[in-house]
Formats: sequence, structure tokens, C-alpha cells
Amino acid sequence: MQLINTEGDNLGPTPIEEALAMAVDQGLDLVEIAPNSQPPVCKILDYGRYKYQAQKKAAEARKKQKIVEIKEIKMRPNIDTHDYEVKMRNMLRFFEDGDKVKVTLRFRGREMAHQDLGMKLLLKVKAETAEIAKVESHPKLEGRQMMMVLAPISR
Repeated sequence: MQLINTEGDNLGPTPIEEALAMAVDQGLDLVEIAPNSQPPVCKILDYGRYKYQAQKKAAEARKKQKIVEIKEIKMRPNIDTHDYEVKMRNMLRFFEDGDKVKVTLRFRGREMAHQDLGMKLLLKVKAETAEIAKVESHPKLEGRQMMMVLAPISR
């Protein structure tokens, strides 16, 4: 087996008994790093400290990752201009935070006969957010709701 000492120097092929004796002399453990390689690679190190450092590295990686949330904006096909602007401001804020936005358009009663108005509204939203967001799922009608998902463009 291939042996690596505590400083990271490769000592070359070494019998297992000799490697174990070296590890015991130093008061450390003999750990198999790459069992599937030919020959297997072992390293002399403090196994408790090695496990602790691996655990800390995993915790640090978990801390740094960003959970992407999907925020929902609900509209109606005959939305007023001011209400629309408020919804767009909220949408832009969500994109700045790195969240995805699901735009839901709900049709009630006879509004179902004017689905083209809803499609125009969603296409307007798509056009206004074109520089900062990309369409992840295009507008589609599901029952009485028309939905579209937008994701921020990463910089």
C-alpha cells in the first residue's frame, strides 16, 4: 500500500505492519484514504481531528448555500395600473433577493371568455422583467388559473 506521512510526503509502497508501527510510534492513526486505487493509499493522521474538520467543512458549506424560494404574485386579468405597478415592485424586490417568482392570474366567472387579456398581461410582465429575469415555465392555463414562473438571471 502507498503511505503518506503527517506532513503530506509520499513514503511510497510500505508494508501494512510497518505503517501501523509508524502510526503507533507517533501516537496517531493509520487511515485508508483511497481504498479503490491501485495500490490503496493510507495516511498517518489523528482520525478524531480529521472527522471534526470534515464535519466543520460540511457545516460551512451548508451555511453558505442559498435556499431559493418561490414567491407567488397573484393578479386578475383586469388589474388596475397602480395595483400592477405595486406587484411589479414586489416582483423586482424578490428577484434582487434571488428568489423565483410564480405569477398567477385567476379568472372568475365570465373572465374565462377573455383569456387573451390574461395572456397579454403575462406577456407584458415577461417583457418588463426581460433584463433581470428569464422565463422558467411559459404561461399556461390550468383550470381557472394561468401561471408563469420567472427566475432571476444570475450575475
